[in-house]
Amino acid sequence: MTIHQQETWPGRPPAARHPWHRFVALGDSYTEGVGDPEPLSIGGLRGWADRAAEELSVGQRDFAYANLAVRGLVLQEILDRQLEPALALKPDLVGMSGGGNDVVFHRGDPDKLAEKMDQAVGLLAETGATVLLFAGPDWGSTPVFSQIRGRLAIYNEHLHTIGLRHHAVMVDLWCLPALHDARMWDRDRLHLSPLGHQAVAIATLDALGVPHSLKALQPRPVPSHGWTQARAEDLIWARQYLFPWVLRRLRPRPESLAAKRPQAGPVFGVGLPGPFPPGHPAGSMAPDSLGDAMTRIGGGTAGTAMLEGGAEREDVDESGEVA
Repeated sequence: MTIHQQETWPGRPPAARHPWHRFVALGDSYTEGVGDPEPLSIGGLRGWADRAAEELSVGQRDFAYANLAVRGLVLQEILDRQLEPALALKPDLVGMSGGGNDVVFHRGDPDKLAEKMDQAVGLLAETGATVLLFAGPDWGSTPVFSQIRGRLAIYNEHLHTIGLRHHAVMVDLWCLPALHDARMWDRDRLHLSPLGHQAVAIATLDALGVPHSLKALQPRPVPSHGWTQARAEDLIWARQYLFPWVLRRLRPRPESLAAKRPQAGPVFGVGLPGPFPPGHPAGSMAPDSLGDAMTRIGGGTAGTAMLEGGAEREDVDESGEVA
């Protein structure tokens, strides 16, 4: 469903904020929420998809959300493991992201990646669901990653073409000004920080034309430093993050990682939170105490019980700035 169809949706109740009732997100670490830790969220991560789902659920008590994303997967693995389960969930809104790991770590051919993505988006769009696509960010200022900038730009252009062909909604991270700030990124410089995930959630909801209560989080200013310190930080980053990444991708990966929300269910704050995976502490709580606990941690109705912008309490000072 396109944005125009959303605005003229026949039979849409006057008070309805949007036409979607079931959101399923596919992808890798970007969609899983890596870089946005939240111990009280399912899987210990929040991320842009959770943040967007919280807002999409407001005022629509039958809204359900599933997140099938798993960190480290290349595009073919995403399609092999997630496409069929996603179709089985019968979503009317799908977030489809993948190919970044191919381009960054495997020198993936953007033309061949685009062919696979085109087929997948076509299958999803044929169901009548609205498909969200994400053009990758510009890593031109990041050492090493700047070398793959051209391939990523080509892949992004393919994604724009695929989006037009299948009437998808495009969220263009390359052109998102907020992501040019280094504080929008985790210390590993590859994954979004909580601030970055918030910015992407806002961009996603804006692209869908959905009113929401999210506000951009304001990072605390950081002191400027000279070239020598910057190069020293680059070396530390390479030792702590880049080299371990390369080694991990030279070794066979275990198949044990599973999606944090494989089944579509209520979002925090709408009905009861969940579904919770086995062993999750909130899964064994009584309904009354569970509701009280979620209110205390910001799991009440999205945009009201949560801290403004979804920031973690310990990261917000009296001025409202985030570390």
